[in-house]
Amino acid sequence: MDDRLYAPATERNRDAILAVLKDELRSPGTVLEIASGTGEHGAYFAPQLPDYFWQPSDPNEESRRSIAAWRSHVNAPNLGEAIAIDVTRSDWVESVPEFPQPVVAIAAINLIHISPWEATLGLFAGAKQLLSVDGLIYLYGAYKRGGQHTAPSNEAFDASLQARNPAWGARNLEDVTAVAEAEQFRLDRIVEMPSNNLSVCFRAIA
Repeated sequence: MDDRLYAPATERNRDAILAVLKDELRSPGTVLEIASGTGEHGAYFAPQLPDYFWQPSDPNEESRRSIAAWRSHVNAPNLGEAIAIDVTRSDWVESVPEFPQPVVAIAAINLIHISPWEATLGLFAGAKQLLSVDGLIYLYGAYKRGGQHTAPSNEAFDASLQARNPAWGARNLEDVTAVAEAEQFRLDRIVEMPSNNLSVCFRAIA
């Protein structure tokens, strides 16, 4: 037994997510993952993205132990040691260390809907400080569009999230985009993903 945690959805979505990341990552550098959870995504992606340093993070200590265990398991030289970042804090960027290569992308997989709205606000505000022009914010998860769920399964999932925590829930993509634009990011690409999820890519414009 070790500290590795498992999220069943990871094996179902990781290849589709990796395909989008390979299309969207343009310049070698550091990919900062926010809310890495179990650490399975980073452990899977890092060996297949050798030109990038994958830096996982999570505010939860149990999650960071799992990330460390997955990191030890895969032994990828470009997979960093988990750091504690909570994007609901206005000063979260101060928790980001200096990297040998600049941060060229921020990835947040299943963060926006499993967090309070303050996490979305903080994510983009901090990203503005970290990313240069054309830097990528990659989001993955379930969204409403035009105020409506895109599938009955998403509506049920949203209800289950709000039952767990009323501050959680599927966000309107238009609302997330408005936050991004206020922080000088433009919506660059939306990719339909398995299980009625979306990959949403934003680019820094200033």
